[in-house]
Parts: sequence; C-alpha cells; structure tokens
Amino acid sequence: MQSTSHLPPGESPFTLVLVSPQIPPNTGNVARLCAVTGCKLVLIEPLGFSISDKELKRAGLDYWDKVFLKLYPSWTAYVEASPGARRWLFTARAGNGMWDTGFERGDHLVFGAEPTGLPQEVLQGGFGGLTTIPMLDERRSLNLSTAVGIATYEALRQTRGRVAP
Repeated sequence: MQSTSHLPPGESPFTLVLVSPQIPPNTGNVARLCAVTGCKLVLIEPLGFSISDKELKRAGLDYWDKVFLKLYPSWTAYVEASPGARRWLFTARAGNGMWDTGFERGDHLVFGAEPTGLPQEVLQGGFGGLTTIPMLDERRSLNLSTAVGIATYEALRQTRGRVAP
C-alpha cells in the first residue's frame, strides 16, 4: 500500500461537534484541525465564550476563513437539523474503545465541554453510539482539543480511501 502525507481532496470527511465548549483556545485548536483536514465544525450553545473572542481567534486566526462552521442554539436543534447523521459520542465512561469503532466517512464525532463532558441527556438520548479514547485507569480525561485530534485522525486512518454512502 502506498503511503501519502496528504489527505485526499473531496467532500468533508467528518463533522466535529463540540457541545457547550468552555475554553476558547481549545475550540480554536479544533477549528484549525478542521481547516487542515476538511472536517466540518459544529458548535452547540451555550458556549463559554464569544466566537469573536481574541483567544479563540489567536488559536486559529489564519484558518477561520477555511472552516465550515455551523452554530446551533441547542442539542435538540442540532439533532433536528441532521436527523440521518451517524454520531459517535465520545465519553471516558464508554466500554467500546475507538480502535474498535467502525468509523465511516460522513460520521459526526461528538465531544462534551471541558470540565463536564457530554451531558447525560445527550449520552442517554439514543442519538449516537458511545465510544472512548483508550487511556490508563484512574485518569479522568484528556484535554478537549487533544481528544478531538486523536479521534479525528483515527477516524481518518480507518476510512482512508473509502467514501461516505
């Protein structure tokens, strides 16, 4: 198999969804990740900052014009706007690790707020499968932008060369 250091051109491979993110630089870093991978970015309010915040812009300033960003006022509004989306809800408490998750192009990768993770109503709402990033026991979590980066590149690795249905 031939290896390449570039992603294939084409339709957005994934949608990265941040539910109520609180820390501007983390969201800026995820926006930069979206710009370089072609993923779409969804932010679900309430946000812990304004998307015009200086820190947020600093984290991804030269990339914001390359990010497809959609803002939703609530989880319900997002779900209603994308009823057929295949979602993976990332939580430290899932039994299924992301290496065993069969990602497909077009999937929505959903992450919770920095201090709290995804709300119970999202985790138990039936709108996505649960998965986790494997880590050592008795560790609480990873930094949000780190977790999103790890998950995105694992999903890209799994789906390399495959197209969404």
